[in-house]
Amino acid sequence: MNERFQTMLAWLETLPQLAHCECSTPVAASSDASFRRYFRILVTSDNASTSYIIMDAPVQFEDCRPFMAVSAQLSQMGLQVPQVLAHDLIQGFLLLTDLGDITYLSVLKHASESQADALYQDALQALVQLQMRGGKVAGALPTYDGALLHREMDLFGDWLLHTHLEYSMSGLERTQWLAIKNFLENAARSQPQTYVHRDFHSRNLMVTEQNNPGILDFQDAVHGAFTYDAVSLLRDCYIAWPAEQVVEWQRGYFLNLCANNVFFKDEWAGFQKSMDLMGIQRHLKAAGIFARLSHRDGKDGYLNDIPQTLDYIVKVGAQYSEMRDLVTLLEKRVLTHTPFQLPSE
Repeated sequence: MNERFQTMLAWLETLPQLAHCECSTPVAASSDASFRRYFRILVTSDNASTSYIIMDAPVQFEDCRPFMAVSAQLSQMGLQVPQVLAHDLIQGFLLLTDLGDITYLSVLKHASESQADALYQDALQALVQLQMRGGKVAGALPTYDGALLHREMDLFGDWLLHTHLEYSMSGLERTQWLAIKNFLENAARSQPQTYVHRDFHSRNLMVTEQNNPGILDFQDAVHGAFTYDAVSLLRDCYIAWPAEQVVEWQRGYFLNLCANNVFFKDEWAGFQKSMDLMGIQRHLKAAGIFARLSHRDGKDGYLNDIPQTLDYIVKVGAQYSEMRDLVTLLEKRVLTHTPFQLPSE
């Protein structure tokens, strides 16, 4: 046991929630793309057992306060999120309620069409609930502004192109790249703005018996583009669906928003384009993050998720003349690199 783990055990012994209870040794529950780690403990009292999650977030790398604030907001909206039962912000520990260990991704990999549809209907309904009920507090979140949008897209150039592929853009490519980023920024900022979870996808959604889904990893929430979370879910970096199925879910989500007076039905084509372009921005960011996780953090498994992000960009980008230069850059400079060639049709 390392020193950090021993410090966590000592903190648990101070919690009144666990006093006079029998506690199991914490076991790893999951990790994510940050420096946070999660442990699960089983607490037994009066012959009844309850599991809890401990978030270990070293303060030199992570700040627990956004997690606590957003957890409270989402809970007030009626969404299923971990509740913060105890915290130590000086050391970076949180005691949380446990939403289980069944992720959407683990179920969707083997789900029937009807099972997958039911899960996505639940997730999209939860998303609409977030967007409709989060309006009053969304303005207090960090703004998903142009500077942040550009920093995210620059992850693609800095980490995937330059660091991983050791490729430097030509002068013309740099000019085209800036134009692409400016176009995608304007497309995102011209959308209606709302409460954005920012990682609303199959690894962060838990299958729960009541009030499905459970929602995790929400601490980076921002006030940003309406389609961001929907494209995160429907064009997931970790699982893909046939285009016609994605459009069916997308249309149902759009009609739900129309019923809530966010869009009008004659805006469908514009909504689709906005969502497509938002997805390209997100997948540029994701591809760069996956490369950074490998080179900076030693998490090489994320390299396996890069091809799908590039596949989305090429297939969707090919539909828009404004993305022609980006598709060309990918096809000539990235997809020719063996680990990132797209699967044959």
